[in-house]
Formats: sequence, C-alpha cells, structure tokens
Amino acid sequence: MSLNRNFWLFAFGRFVSQLGWAVQDVALPLYVLDKTHSGSMMTTFILAEMIPALLVMPFAGVIGDRYNRKHLMVGFDLARGILLFGILAFNFIGIYQLLVVQVVMATMGAFFGASTGAMFPDLVEPDELERANSITSSFNIFARLVGPALGGFIYAIGGIALALLVNAVSFFGSGLFEILIKYEWKAKELEGLGQVVSDIREGVAFIRSNRYLWTLMGFAIFMIAFAQPFGAVLMPYAMREILKFSSYQFGLQQSAFMVGALIGNALIAAKFGKKAGKYIFHALLFDGVMILVFTWLISPFAGLSTASAFLLLAGVNVLWGAVEAFLNVPINSKIQRAVPSEVRGRVFSAMAVLMHSAGPLGLLAVGPLLDRFSAWMVSLGLWVGMGAVVLYYWMKHREILAGEDGSGRGESGENKPGVT
Repeated sequence: MSLNRNFWLFAFGRFVSQLGWAVQDVALPLYVLDKTHSGSMMTTFILAEMIPALLVMPFAGVIGDRYNRKHLMVGFDLARGILLFGILAFNFIGIYQLLVVQVVMATMGAFFGASTGAMFPDLVEPDELERANSITSSFNIFARLVGPALGGFIYAIGGIALALLVNAVSFFGSGLFEILIKYEWKAKELEGLGQVVSDIREGVAFIRSNRYLWTLMGFAIFMIAFAQPFGAVLMPYAMREILKFSSYQFGLQQSAFMVGALIGNALIAAKFGKKAGKYIFHALLFDGVMILVFTWLISPFAGLSTASAFLLLAGVNVLWGAVEAFLNVPINSKIQRAVPSEVRGRVFSAMAVLMHSAGPLGLLAVGPLLDRFSAWMVSLGLWVGMGAVVLYYWMKHREILAGEDGSGRGESGENKPGVT
C-alpha cells in the first residue's frame, strides 16, 4: 500500500481546497486592515478562528474516531462551500458579519481537520510518511504559492466578495475528489455523552503516558506561543502599515515564502527522508537569523526604499520557507508514527488543543503591543522568547527532537481501518 490512488485523490482534493483558502487567507487580513487600520481588530479575527476550534476540537477528535472519516471529510467541505455561497447571496460581508462567519468556519474546520488528520496516515505505509507528508506539503505549498499572489490580485480587482466566491468553489472541487476515495472506518458509534468524556480522557492519558510525544508537544506549545503571533499578525501588519507594500506585493511576499517551502519539501522527499530530523536545530538557528534580518528591515535603522525592502524581504522569505520545511515535516512524521490509528483522532485533537492553546495568549498580547510599541521592538521581543525555548530544548531534549524515532512507537494492528 504505497502512494496509491487513494493517497493521490486525497492530495489533489486538499490542493484544490488549499488554493481557494489561500486566496481568502490573503484577502481577509487586507480587508480588515483597509477597513480598520488596527492591529487589535486583526488579532480579533485571528482569535475568532482559533478559539472556537480549540473549544470543539476534543469533541471533533472523538467524532473522527467514532464515525466514518471519509463521510465527515466530504460533508464538511461541502458545508463550508454552501456557507460561503450563502453569505455572498445575502451580502453578509460587513466586518462584524464576517467575524461571525469566521467563528462558524473555524468550528466546521475543526471537525474536518480531525477526520482528515486521523485518516491520512492510514493511506500510506509508516515508512512512506516522510515522502507522503512532503508530497502533500508540496501540493499545499504550491497552492499557497499561487494563492497569495492570486489572492492579492483578486482582492485588488474584486474585493473580499470575489475572494470568498473563489474559496466557495474550491470547497466543492475538493469534495469531488474526496468522494472517490475508498476508505472504510470500522468503529462503534457514540452511545452517550459519558462516552465522549471517556474518549477525551483516553486521548489525554495516552499523551501523558508517552514521554516522546509529551516532549514534542511541549516544544511545539512554546514555539507556537511566539511564532503564531509573529506570522499571523506582526508580519502582515509590518508589511502593510510600515513597509507600505501594495496588496499585490503583500501576496508576492507570501508566495516567496512558499517557494522556499516547496524547495525544502522537495529536498526532504528526494534526498533527506527520515534524516531530515537530524537537522532540526540547524533549521532553528537559521530561523532565528531570518527573524533578526526582518526585525532590522522594519526598524528605523534600515532606511531602505520600498522597492529595496521588497526585494530583500523576498529573498529572506525564500530561505525562511526552506528552513520551515525541515522543522514541520520531521516533527509531523514522528507524531503520526507514534499514535495508533484507533485513537488517532482523539489523541491528535488533544495534542492540537494543548499545543494551540498557547497561540491565543501570544495573539492577545501582540495586537495591543503593536498599537503601543514599534513593530521592530515587538519582533525583537518575540525573537528573544523563541531563542530561550530553543536553547532549553537543545540542552535537555535534543536526543528526542533531532534523533531517530523510538522502536515500537505507534505500532498497532488492532482496529485497522479498511483502505482499498
């Protein structure tokens, strides 16, 4: 069961969906900034996506283990497409109306993500996970490479309404590929609320009993607390409000990052494979250098023209994207191998809640900080925090983060799903 028809249908479906989502992902922050010019309001939109997902994710993980994962995947893709068509039909595109839509989309996305995340490792052999993750990441990256530039252009000519329309169509296109996947998940349906609570506890207990997973998750918690506000709020704010990039230039910068990520994933798929994990701390060192360059670029000490700043940041983003691939793919593959399929939905959801609960704390801080302090000072503070986390884990846990997977982790022959 190598990279067969089911895997490719999954990968192409995700590509179509990611392309539409990338268009909206660029257009929405541009729309919010153009309407409000506020870092705090932009943070509110990010939190409106994160917090509902965190609240329902434990329940989504249980549902993903207890019901047919393919049916959930297809259903929530189609439902999100219908929702976006509906808000366009009724012209619900005001700031606060879109804030409500963000909450609903995040809730549905949590259930979709729990089912697809648990399903994906069943489509390939464990030894193929690095390759499979690199290929799907490359597809997603290509979508987000084309999508940001396309999103900036679409926003410039058609505003937020056209961007939402493109995303709505993409959800239906993704659903068409997903319907063709042959996947049977044999699990008992829920019999009551008590079983939901029991399943959630089982997922948390699995993580707590596994030092390997606990270490990976702890590292991710601290890094997300600093990295998420940096990428989701600080960088867009600085590019739009300080560097004065146009919407098209803003999209191209995100595309430059995706070019680098595509290169990094291609290197992992073709050359490094499992060995990519050995270079995690090298990647983290380069990541810190990129943040320092960005901090200098948006500081009053740089004094570059908009054109020069655009070219320099584009080069930085290419390197940055390549470095990120050597962090994401190895850690994701380690986690996927470590969790057996029968509990994967609830374990992944529990991990996601615990890891991403740190994100809102950073986001709540960075928005008001940007309204009171210079962006370069906020960036420097985030760099110091990330550096402290990396140093600690290098001293205490580098054998787990940069070493080989432990034997027997994630191996289970029980309750194996049927994939034909």
